[in-house]
Amino acid sequence: MTESAPARVLRLVVTSREFDPIEDLLGYADPAHPLAWLRRGEGMVGFGSAAIIEVGGHRANPPQGSQAAALADTWRAVAAAASVSDKVGLPGTGLIAFGALSFDPSSAKASTLIVPQFVFGRRAGRSWITTIHRVGAQAPTIPSAREWGPAWSATVGPGELDAPGYQAAVRAGLEAIAAGEVSKVVLARDLTGSVPAGADLRRLVRALTTGYPDVWTYAVDGIIGASPETLVTVSGGTITARVLAGTAPRGADADGDTEASVALSASGKDQDEHRFAVESVLRTLRPHTSALTASEQPFALKLPNVWHLATDVEGIVAPGVSALDLVGVLHPTAAVAGTPTAAALEVIRRIEPFDRGRYAGPVGWIDASGDGEWAIALRSAQFGGAATSDGHSWQLNDTRPVTAHAGAGIVLGSDPEAELLETRMKFRPIVDALA
Repeated sequence: MTESAPARVLRLVVTSREFDPIEDLLGYADPAHPLAWLRRGEGMVGFGSAAIIEVGGHRANPPQGSQAAALADTWRAVAAAASVSDKVGLPGTGLIAFGALSFDPSSAKASTLIVPQFVFGRRAGRSWITTIHRVGAQAPTIPSAREWGPAWSATVGPGELDAPGYQAAVRAGLEAIAAGEVSKVVLARDLTGSVPAGADLRRLVRALTTGYPDVWTYAVDGIIGASPETLVTVSGGTITARVLAGTAPRGADADGDTEASVALSASGKDQDEHRFAVESVLRTLRPHTSALTASEQPFALKLPNVWHLATDVEGIVAPGVSALDLVGVLHPTAAVAGTPTAAALEVIRRIEPFDRGRYAGPVGWIDASGDGEWAIALRSAQFGGAATSDGHSWQLNDTRPVTAHAGAGIVLGSDPEAELLETRMKFRPIVDALA
């Protein structure tokens, strides 16, 4: 059942308890609609939906202001009305919702919170199960782990913005910078393709968790990816965030890798791009936090395919502020939109010929207390259509469309060919996993 926001308050009954050790969390996810938040073998998967809360998108009267703020207000009401028994007490137990928000509030794709019927989780060597149902409804039967579907592969190719088109887009972005519209703008391009209609999408999730174990792998409402960028984490009143901006390919050998890292740290263009992103995050968070700190200099973060300039931010959350509230004030960051934000969004809408959907939007989870973990939906694929949970499918031609995006930050001095190469590096995780 889907609710609009604001909506009549849902009354949910929630029970979390210890569960037999779970070796394969993804075995409990829906093959066609996986819900997952995983890193280093830990995290949660969801199954079914006790409720779906949506704002924006196709809604005739979307809420005023931030879609994240509207979801946060509705979630507070849902959490306050819920009856929760949590005998585990770990992050992710009790009442939670998985969320995926659109990048642009004008997107045709709605921003969504999904409250699963079941959550299977594992942290710190402990496994648990959470069951969630509406007041007055019969508690659902716990599902068994599902057999894995056959292996599949997808081939993706240029979408609405091919390689020459992207270089032309970068030049248009540089013109906007020269005209004083923006200091930085992040421009994306797209790849499109298809997968078999009955593809077990858990295989894509597993490929990403295996290839990129140190970042969050997520699957929420049709978007699946492995994000290196934590937008915000709130836990027990403490906020942490990691800002990434500035990218370089890994070297071919140990010496080349060291040279790549040193060159990235010394790059004036990348340092400028990173500084814009960090200043944007700090400026946005200060009114909602205290004791906010960030390292003076970025460090080089090593991922399997690229180096990133990274800065960690930490602070104390103001009373009553939830993770979703902070998502609402942070998104979109300079790292995925540009500076100043409003002007950068206008430039993106003018130059990019497509709707980003949830690409570069917030993705994560929130619990009843407002704690949660949210990343930026990068290194991702968005799937259209979906087979239903009982195996029926409404796709034509027995295929399911898929779209991937990758972008680069354009600042004064950016080179169109170099920015195109950066998007190719950023496409690699999801393209390799799809193949």
